Amino acid sequence: MVEVPADMTTIGFIGSGNIGSTVARLAVAAGHDVVLSNSRGPQTLQDLVSELGPKARAATPAEAAAAGDIVVVTVPLRAYRDVPAGPLAGKVVIDTNNYYPERDGVFDELEDGSSTTGELLQKHVPEGRVVKGFNNIWFGHLGSLGRPAGSADRSALPIAGDDAAAKRQVAELLDSLGFDTVDAGPLAENWRTQRDTPVYVTPYGEYGVLPGTPASAQVVREALAAAKPAAA
Repeated sequence: MVEVPADMTTIGFIGSGNIGSTVARLAVAAGHDVVLSNSRGPQTLQDLVSELGPKARAATPAEAAAAGDIVVVTVPLRAYRDVPAGPLAGKVVIDTNNYYPERDGVFDELEDGSSTTGELLQKHVPEGRVVKGFNNIWFGHLGSLGRPAGSADRSALPIAGDDAAAKRQVAELLDSLGFDTVDAGPLAENWRTQRDTPVYVTPYGEYGVLPGTPASAQVVREALAAAKPAAA
């Protein structure tokens, strides 16, 4: 597997809602190309593509998966089985999903703690290299808190994954978008970044209130360490 440097990446998006469109804006601003998709068809993304400019285009989910050096999967968890697995073989896949039973229905393996959201997607795309990321921050804060490398008020985002090289590539991408990275461990540990955990939303400020509060790598590490399993 040849690693693609972050400054040469095309980012594919399966899902282009609040998180997807925010990451796409950050990516284009950082010089990346983006290929956007959703479940409703490329024609529904023309306004966003026009806003983003010549480094963006719309496609089908399968086309976005095939085009991306890194692919961001940002769909409701209930729809994860609809993600096209074949084109993701060998790709770094960033999984932004969170589990909301009232929206997604009940997943027994998540309720009893025998699996995590990242592990579900990894099982669905067995030849992809899944890294959990972007799932613990409100999209408004994601859009407002990016800072240049070395800034005293730079925020950090947690990631989790089973492939060390994939995590390095995601960390390079996050760095280009304005964020430091904290490694939360393997996908089995990504419950530490899910809904209602200490690192979920709160470190970056109050939900719905801009511009947010920078959260350093140390703050994020401490929040990850304080997490308790829901099933415990």
